[in-house]
Amino acid sequence: MRFVVHEHHASRLHFDFRLEIEGVLKSWAIPKGPSLNPAEKRLAVMVADHTLEYGSFEGIIPEGSYGAGPVVIWDEGAFIPLEEDPAKALKEGSLKFELRGKHLKGNFALIRLKGPRTTGKEWLLMKKSDSHADASFRLTAALTLAKRKQLRQTIPPCETS
Repeated sequence: MRFVVHEHHASRLHFDFRLEIEGVLKSWAIPKGPSLNPAEKRLAVMVADHTLEYGSFEGIIPEGSYGAGPVVIWDEGAFIPLEEDPAKALKEGSLKFELRGKHLKGNFALIRLKGPRTTGKEWLLMKKSDSHADASFRLTAALTLAKRKQLRQTIPPCETS
């Protein structure tokens, strides 16, 4: 199974974190982006599932379309669930997993927030303390001027489900 993180320059910059589970990309919008620092817990708002083909999408979503703006792959790689049934773990609100990407490596957890002011879509993405943890981690953008010049305006290859 795989994961992908899209850097999405829509009305506000955010990072779309996607995990391959049950034949789709389960997806969360992370306003501040993921971190390798275990002290930084990141809000991750669950959004609609995406088809697997969406994982390789890069381009500029045209104005007037949902999510208009440049989208590039910030990181991708292997997603190894540490749960026997990751779909069940998600439904229960706690998923532990390992990532093997260019930037994101090691063990992570997604924990659904509970409380009277939550909608059920709010999660925390947390880096676990392991040999890949980095307290000095600083997220760097993948969308450089040179990369932006390579992008074409295009509708994403699939609709969200």
